[in-house]
Amino acid sequence: MHKATVFDCNIIHLPKIYRTAGSITPVQNNIEIPFSIKRIYYLYDIPGGEGRGAHAHKNLEQLVIAASGSFDITIDDGRNKKTVNLNRPYMGLHIKPYIWRDISNFSSGAITFVLASSLYASEDYIRDYDEFLNFRK
Repeated sequence: MHKATVFDCNIIHLPKIYRTAGSITPVQNNIEIPFSIKRIYYLYDIPGGEGRGAHAHKNLEQLVIAASGSFDITIDDGRNKKTVNLNRPYMGLHIKPYIWRDISNFSSGAITFVLASSLYASEDYIRDYDEFLNFRK
């Protein structure tokens, strides 16, 4: 099995349809994003200085979007790290399986919107960094 690297995780530019009354960004399974959406969740009211994430997934793919405000995502494949700043609601970071992620530097009022390829399954999470490094070997 090919284990993705941080270089396989890319920004996806979603369509932005502009109207004078506001913009809309459609997201459709396997069209704008390369997987079927099985779950959607969002993070908000994150206190200043706090971080989120600090885990990897064995099978789950995600598209992480800054629906409002901004934040940084540091992705890590056990060998390489890359930090991406998200600050546009029509751009998302596609995170593949076996990639560690840390989300930090949330602006005031930031909303992190996440589209996920599967339902929640606790056994899919790798929450210990040393365990993650062992999985990557």
